[in-house]
Amino acid sequence: MERDGVKLWQRILAMTAVTLLIGGAYLAWVFHERANPGMVGHGKADEAGTLSKDDLVVMKEYFPQHFDDLQRLEGTTVWMKNGYSMAYFPYVGGRVDFTKKVGLVPPLERLEIKKIVKALAPAAVHDGIEPGGMQALAVFTRAGGKETYATPVGVILHGEEGYYTDMLFFYDDPHTIYDYWPRDVWTAIDAHQVKPGMSELETRLALGSKVHVDGDREGDRTVTYDVNGKKWDVTYVKNRATEIKAE
Repeated sequence: MERDGVKLWQRILAMTAVTLLIGGAYLAWVFHERANPGMVGHGKADEAGTLSKDDLVVMKEYFPQHFDDLQRLEGTTVWMKNGYSMAYFPYVGGRVDFTKKVGLVPPLERLEIKKIVKALAPAAVHDGIEPGGMQALAVFTRAGGKETYATPVGVILHGEEGYYTDMLFFYDDPHTIYDYWPRDVWTAIDAHQVKPGMSELETRLALGSKVHVDGDREGDRTVTYDVNGKKWDVTYVKNRATEIKAE
């Protein structure tokens, strides 16, 4: 593993602090292992050695290493996994308009990927990627829409490439991935709401990944979610929301 490559990933993760919180360990594993594309399980036993259904879920991951690897996403549909973490911009006339940030991609937003492009963002633009490198961006339309937008999915910097589409996107509809979740839970998630009894994962898909956590043990701590400036404090006991406060 090259020293410069390690530094690149550290810089990417530092600039994307929200996704680092959720997926930093995963990205480190990707960088070291570079496994073959395919179906990947994310199970990890708890202290009692018990795996939940969520732990046993298997989903697609592609581990892109080079810009050309991203071309497989063109013409596909993806769903935002880490909501409210990545900025998006208008894409008009074959160019990304970095001067007109639209907002942050909401959780579970359905994106129709039209193409993958490269663009150099102005130094003054803060879109979650370290400035100074050539960015890789996914050009997409939103469900039912015609306007095209672009959101960054990686960077090429100092001869090194780093891409994190696996961390940002579901490649299959999460409603089918987690089809065993109760209907009322999915109703709340689709409405970007949280209700008592929801797990951290369920809440994250509802409120997004821009979070601050008070405690290291997932499922037994308080998490503050920043939903486009509105804060929600959710306390979990045994991975079930027991107290919900809107600031």
